[in-house]
Amino acid sequence: MIQTIDLRGLEPSASELLALIPRSLTDVSAASAVAEQLIGEVRSGGTDALLGQAERLDGVRPATLRVPAEAIAAAVEALEPSVREALEEAIHRVRAASSAQVPAPTVTSLGDGAEVLQRWTPVARVGLYVPGGKAVYPSSVVMNVVPAQVAGVTSIALASPPQKAFGGSVHPTILGAAGLLGVDEVYAMGGAGAIGAFAYGVPDAGLDPVQLITGPGNVYVAAAKRLVRGQAGIDSEAGPTEILVIADAAADAYLVASDLISQAEHDELASAVLVTDSAEFAQAVERELGRLVPLAAHRARVEEALGGRQSALVLVDGLADAAAFSNAYGPEHLELQVADVDALLELIDSAGAIFVGENSPVSLGDYLAGSNHVLPTGGQARFSSGLGAYTFLRPQQVIRYSREALRGVEQRIVALATAEDLPAHAAAVTARFDGGAERQG
Repeated sequence: MIQTIDLRGLEPSASELLALIPRSLTDVSAASAVAEQLIGEVRSGGTDALLGQAERLDGVRPATLRVPAEAIAAAVEALEPSVREALEEAIHRVRAASSAQVPAPTVTSLGDGAEVLQRWTPVARVGLYVPGGKAVYPSSVVMNVVPAQVAGVTSIALASPPQKAFGGSVHPTILGAAGLLGVDEVYAMGGAGAIGAFAYGVPDAGLDPVQLITGPGNVYVAAAKRLVRGQAGIDSEAGPTEILVIADAAADAYLVASDLISQAEHDELASAVLVTDSAEFAQAVERELGRLVPLAAHRARVEEALGGRQSALVLVDGLADAAAFSNAYGPEHLELQVADVDALLELIDSAGAIFVGENSPVSLGDYLAGSNHVLPTGGQARFSSGLGAYTFLRPQQVIRYSREALRGVEQRIVALATAEDLPAHAAAVTARFDGGAERQG
């Protein structure tokens, strides 16, 4: 069902370790031509192009691109009470955790009258994408909208694919989550076309371009985000979900197997990886998978994900080797289920989110931990972070010098400008102290 990779006795170099990591063959660039065509259609055809794409790709033509406000309000009222309560609690927790991500302005004084202010300014308008393929993700509405609101974004547009079962409108649970958050600009559009619409705007639909696009999606969404980067900012090119569990012999094989299955049910290309220094424990997990997978509601999807090249049981000599493997992998979700978890945590430097101990499963982070579940995939955690309030903020430096403070560095500026053969740079400073001779001719 799942492959075993035995690294015991090996001392791979950094590049060799990267080559040993199990990955799917998903290639975002392979989808670029299709994504580029869809974006081009939207830029030239506007609303008609988006409605045509929905009919062609989603099997339904929405009555209108923008969801009416009354439909959003009705969706809020129709939310099943337990779902509404869970969403409200998730909103509360994510808002509390996101609030800690907004840096306070700071002033650095470099002398009398010489200061640099560091401030963080939100982008004015964002486009948030919520997928709607194999599953419905109201939790992704929360994870995208709340940090944007905490950051101070004043204009938020949300897009999700039209649903055939609901007459071409956005899924009502997604609409209900948007309504709970006060988002009333919602569009029934999906895929690469939606990303193009956000980036370039759709004038005939009243959809203004955004400055930043966030949210997960399929390979075409990821390709589209790559293509529009520069026209608008993006969070990351999110791909199929990943879980990597580091566990030792003290862990519970049933719980680890359950956690691997929980992410495998997302998608046939989902990655589920266990790294352990105990061959006996790996065998126990494999037995549990054999018992639990046939019971899964999405058995076929889980079996394909676990049997793919992207999933594995990895055997290593010790937990330090497990940490090295994980850091090279850069997992979206990392679970640590070992006896000395704090010591292992000190060795981890690359992960989208880290779940510590057997009572912190990834599912907790998906919904109610307070952390954000929009995280880097495909190894991007090695150099980027998950979504947060900081995603919507731009650091800006405000420089304020008095005349005397500028005079104090005048000669040093002249020296550096002269060394770089940029005399006008020097003149721009000395002009403030030469009596205005140049101005008077």
